Amino acid sequence: MKKILLAGAVLSIVVYMVMAGCSKSKSGNSGCIDQPVTADSSALLSFARNNGLSPVKDNTGLYYQIISQGYGSTAPGIGSTISVTYTGTRLDGVVFDSTGATARSFALSNLIPAWQIGMPKIKAGGHIKLLVPSALGYGCLGIQNFIPSNTPIYFDITLVSVQ
Repeated sequence: MKKILLAGAVLSIVVYMVMAGCSKSKSGNSGCIDQPVTADSSALLSFARNNGLSPVKDNTGLYYQIISQGYGSTAPGIGSTISVTYTGTRLDGVVFDSTGATARSFALSNLIPAWQIGMPKIKAGGHIKLLVPSALGYGCLGIQNFIPSNTPIYFDITLVSVQ
């Protein structure tokens, strides 16, 4: 039963990632307003301190920490398909998605802005931690039953391969 629920959660998140990548407009959602990227800075930095992270802030407002740069010759670009293992966590510690040890492949262009910004910073074999302001994640839409509206999140990602 747990595997079925987890598979459903993963499918919901992947579908949302695809939908978010295809349409950034939220004009059809009455009252849905993304917070400014800076609104989550304090929460993200507190999370980093409490978890022994030393993130760097990108000019977009994304915080990241490169654990390992990787060994590949090419960093992913927006047109790349990436194969990754990852865990996605809310800042309250609730894991909302995880591949476990099995890598999954995604078109980078279909993923949330934080991944599009963060993944090109490493190469195949690289390991990165992303501290994501809600505006670069799931924004005001959130993901029903998994990520509330305007919630900053955290990803621990290993880039297995780039195509």
